[in-house]
Amino acid sequence: MIPLSRRHFLQIGGASALTVPALGGLLWSKRARAAIGDTLTIAYNVNLPSWDPTVGGSSVNPTLQSIYKSVFDQYIDQNPDLSFTAGMLTDWGWNEDRTRAHMTVREGARWHDGKPVTAEDIVWNLKRVSDPANGNVVSVIWAGMANYTVSGNRIECDVATYVPDYFKWMAFLTAYVIPPHYYEEVGAEGFEQNPIGSGPYTVEQFERGSLLRLKAFADYWGPKPAFENVIFKFVTDPTSRVAEIESGASDITIDVPFEEYDRLKTKAGLKAVAHPVSDIAMIFFNDIGVMEDANVRKAMVHAVDREAIVERLLRGYGVVLHTLEAPEYDAFDASIKVAYDPELAKRLLADSGYSPDNPARLTIQTTKGYRPKDYETIQAIVAMWRKVGIEAEIEVYEIAKHFELRGQDKLAEAAFYTWGNASGDPNNSTGFAMFGPSPHSVWDTDDLDGMLAPVMFGEKDDAKRMAGWNKALRHIAENAYVLPLYQYFQPVLYKEELNFTPYVQNYILPQVMKK
Repeated sequence: MIPLSRRHFLQIGGASALTVPALGGLLWSKRARAAIGDTLTIAYNVNLPSWDPTVGGSSVNPTLQSIYKSVFDQYIDQNPDLSFTAGMLTDWGWNEDRTRAHMTVREGARWHDGKPVTAEDIVWNLKRVSDPANGNVVSVIWAGMANYTVSGNRIECDVATYVPDYFKWMAFLTAYVIPPHYYEEVGAEGFEQNPIGSGPYTVEQFERGSLLRLKAFADYWGPKPAFENVIFKFVTDPTSRVAEIESGASDITIDVPFEEYDRLKTKAGLKAVAHPVSDIAMIFFNDIGVMEDANVRKAMVHAVDREAIVERLLRGYGVVLHTLEAPEYDAFDASIKVAYDPELAKRLLADSGYSPDNPARLTIQTTKGYRPKDYETIQAIVAMWRKVGIEAEIEVYEIAKHFELRGQDKLAEAAFYTWGNASGDPNNSTGFAMFGPSPHSVWDTDDLDGMLAPVMFGEKDDAKRMAGWNKALRHIAENAYVLPLYQYFQPVLYKEELNFTPYVQNYILPQVMKK
């Protein structure tokens, strides 16, 4: 169906401005009311490549977690504000010196085939993801625990390597439980063809690249979902997602262009919310070429008007950042700021022999269309740099290429990226992005690694750890080791009959939606 906006109506047959809005609103209301029943239809922005939520690249893709959380349980769950709550575990913690840990498994939970979830099942899952041979990309995190013992529903274990944010990871990427008996029976291929978990919905139909149909699990341990059936339509084109919600074909959609969001947010029959989420736009700096010159790096940061980018390109839907910590993160420090000062940038460059007539030259890599206004943001930044004496050539690539180059430490001097950290812990934002030995970092200097190693791996006092992080964050900002830009907003459009709860994690969870 072709969506007919007010403008389209006015172009057809000279329809009057007086009658069109009333007619369009009436047609919309009837369509919308008819569509909301026992089935919730979601126009989703990405495809689902794999059904195993614990291994491979899909398991650490933040945009897929809403689907995984609909079918699988996590060890620990999260509230919409990133705070933690019970999931498959109802209790967890360390002993006093953090050499041992304990967990209590929920009673009454069942796998989708009806078998009970046991403490032994949880141990099997934890052992499986801790072995890198099984394909978990953060197995080093899960390997932090060892020597599990089970007594009823209680699990105890030794701390093999202290991971401060271990329990936060239990609500984060790859932290899902799958049924050992079923997986061992059907194997990886069989699980991919017919996945089962213990979550609020079972998989009823899956057409790769097209749609996913879910059905409410009658024996789920948690609250019964308001919608018996859920359809995820995989609509990767943003224009098509706009058409889905405007025509009434879908009940809710996300990540539409901000221009379209502003156009539709007051449309009769629709509700809208644009809220900050745990995704950060940033520019990696690689310690090669001109980037080894502190004056060049500092000039690059001082020359960028973040406020203008948020207001003009993102239409105000963003939060300006000066570190890789968003306001909802544990180590956020609002006092750390780097001023927009193009005149200072010119003086810094002049001290190193550069000027608009003799610019510092570099390459900046970016995606185009992967996230809202990614390419346009880089175009604007390159123009700002050019004014002070930096000439940057833009190289466009797919996000898969970024991951490949970053893993090999072969990014260009600068590279745009969106970093997601729903755990809220600085280890998983600044830590992984900036610690030299990390496979996700391209900045390698002894001063920074010396500051990060103790707070990432050694400090057992959380207050001291956060104080250490604040010191490291200030050091990174003062030395311009990275260029943080802004925190993303997630634009959501949905029918007025739907009750939608925004999550900072940018989840779209059918199990928490109400009519």
